[in-house]
Amino acid sequence: MDKFLLQQQVLERLAEDLLQAEQAVRAAHATATHEENIAENKYDTLGLEAAYLATGQARRAEAIRQAMAHWRQFRPSPYDASKGIQLGALVWLRDANDKQQQLFLGPDGGSMKLVCGAEFVQVISSNAPLGRAMLGKCEGDDVSIQVAPIRQQFEVLRVR
Repeated sequence: MDKFLLQQQVLERLAEDLLQAEQAVRAAHATATHEENIAENKYDTLGLEAAYLATGQARRAEAIRQAMAHWRQFRPSPYDASKGIQLGALVWLRDANDKQQQLFLGPDGGSMKLVCGAEFVQVISSNAPLGRAMLGKCEGDDVSIQVAPIRQQFEVLRVR
């Protein structure tokens, strides 16, 4: 599995998300500034609500732009067993129910599930609880995280 191909898929998905967010900003702005939505009394808040929505969508678009910048600068390196799992690692985990999953540890803003051939790869940040727990671990190590009242255990099967 090619890490650079995964990186390109993340960038493509982020570009799609950015396009949708920008379209939502334009639509909310048009609604907020349309003459029919000028408030006639203090209870007429459609224009104000649309303005808040436009602001939120603009913030989301900016967050996606920042994530894209981080992902463009990101250079996944080969796994170094002496350092353990680091940013850029492709990790295969097995949980307590013997279910396996593949994770790609990347920069913030790219949390998504990708399809690579017939396999699914979950992209997570090193700031995510599971990402933090995996840092420095090696093949054969156990990783555990607390999710609400449940403690989840994983075994690191393979790292690339």
